[in-house]
Amino acid sequence: MPNNNEIPAGRSGPDDDEWNDFVRRFEAEGSGLQSAPRPRPRRVWPLNLGLALVAAGAAFAVLKYTGVSADDSTAAPAPAASVPARATSAAPSTAPSRGTVAAAGGTRPMAPLAELFPAEVKGAFGAAFTRLGSTVMESCTEPDGVGPRLAAMIEDSAGCVGEQIALYKDDRNNQFNVAVFTMKDPQDTVRLVTELAMAFNDYQVAVQAPPAGSGLPRLPAESGLVQAFTGHGRVMVVAMGQWSDGRTADFQQLVDRMKPLQDAVSQKVGAHEGRG
Repeated sequence: MPNNNEIPAGRSGPDDDEWNDFVRRFEAEGSGLQSAPRPRPRRVWPLNLGLALVAAGAAFAVLKYTGVSADDSTAAPAPAASVPARATSAAPSTAPSRGTVAAAGGTRPMAPLAELFPAEVKGAFGAAFTRLGSTVMESCTEPDGVGPRLAAMIEDSAGCVGEQIALYKDDRNNQFNVAVFTMKDPQDTVRLVTELAMAFNDYQVAVQAPPAGSGLPRLPAESGLVQAFTGHGRVMVVAMGQWSDGRTADFQQLVDRMKPLQDAVSQKVGAHEGRG
């Protein structure tokens, strides 16, 4: 059987110059097939811009999850029997159903806006975060607030009580967005945080353009962005940070700078949820 890699008689293989020319032509033709990057989700304060998908690979995403387990209950060991046990009918389960949990979670209010987003948060090394604005969204799935994947997950859940958002800046005019989603069922919070954290380069929560008079520039869509997730009971906290110049570098430093704000909001959420 002939070897398919052999060059047929009467024909010679390409020399180095011919091969290099072929590679250059292939690369030149292939470059025109690449799709142009698409902008990340962005909304203007007040909100009036549509949502578009994120440009893949535009920034490194840092993910963190601290929250409730999908099943916080532990099974108690069965007691030892000294005599053969007689068959008995199974006792009805006392665990609340998903519908009961969601109904109870839906009646509890969200954390008050002023309590959730402090006017000022102390950062590291004497830095401070200043709140530029905060509001309650009309729904958790507004097209200018979340991407289609997150909207679909929320629609598939037991329900969302509401979404609250805030925009902060620090003393160097870096921009930080925080979005808080209060779900009806804590199990949905676990699912949202887990799935969003796994898709580290998929930005499903819109960033906010700074309001007029804030002194902050409106950053281009391709600006660098980091995001982090935490979960507390019913609530998912999404924190996002961007450098003041929008640069796509020094992401770990940006994450470290954002962490005090993320922790402060997460602590407010935890305290509210802990009060039941």
